[in-house]
Amino acid sequence: MQKITPHLWFDKEAKEAAEFYTSIFPDSGIINTTVLHDTPSGDCDVVTFELWNQKFMSISAGPLFQFNPSVSFIVNFDPLLFKGASSPEKEAREKIDRVWKNLSEGGTALMPIGQYPFSERYGWIQDKYGLSWQLMLTDPEGDPRPSILPSLMFAGDKAGRAEEAINFYLSVFENSKIGMVHRYGPNQAPDKEGTVMFADFMLERCWFAAMDSAREHQFTFNEAVSFMVHCHTQEEIDNYWAKLSAVPESEQCGWLKDKYGLSWQIVPVAMDEMMNDTDSDRVARVTQAFLKIKKFDLAELEKAYRGD
Repeated sequence: MQKITPHLWFDKEAKEAAEFYTSIFPDSGIINTTVLHDTPSGDCDVVTFELWNQKFMSISAGPLFQFNPSVSFIVNFDPLLFKGASSPEKEAREKIDRVWKNLSEGGTALMPIGQYPFSERYGWIQDKYGLSWQLMLTDPEGDPRPSILPSLMFAGDKAGRAEEAINFYLSVFENSKIGMVHRYGPNQAPDKEGTVMFADFMLERCWFAAMDSAREHQFTFNEAVSFMVHCHTQEEIDNYWAKLSAVPESEQCGWLKDKYGLSWQIVPVAMDEMMNDTDSDRVARVTQAFLKIKKFDLAELEKAYRGD
């Protein structure tokens, strides 16, 4: 099971966006769709889907949060993935251009696709829903990485803290390690020499990337993109909550914000079974139970599920 799952908050477009993304990326599909009734945002569509074998979740819960480039998703087009083709590198280039074209429909290019010092083919696009993607032709000589991984930009008052944040997350999650780290040099103002130009790291066998940016940006982390951490026990829930939560007013329904402003959802694995039950009364009871609490209480959720 994928321990950490990216979660995307939409106004009304969760199902539409999931269908759009799964039509673009290979090895993709919608796993499950359900509806949460009688929430503060009304009836909310919840969609679970896979993109290139990476699990995502999304919700339609109103226009409270908007995507921005502080969290984007790097898509690695590694020629090794197309080794069955007569020309794997040509196939990778054609695939990246096809995905770029599809994501560009109604979107905005933040960095036009082309050749850059760090990649023969790269582009950064904000799609029609506002979600950002970095498409990259990967060096086949490098260490393999997942096809899709979230990337965190530490900007504004968080600029220069990417390395600190990485080390913090490595201390919180098990099965974790640092990957590559590239730093800014002496002549790359406004970014401070030695801060992180690009780094990647693994948390619970899930890869992330991070970078600092001291340039003027009018955005920062918000709840539009959060990360669900799936827990088997109450002890595990309590542990992550104690280590990650740093903004008490943001604690609600299993959600929290850490000291860098990044949002996490600490959720019990058992919730999947509860919320996908065919008994609508059970689902309604569990929904009303978790809407009233901050940190999930697994025993209370199980009581609601049983109707005790």
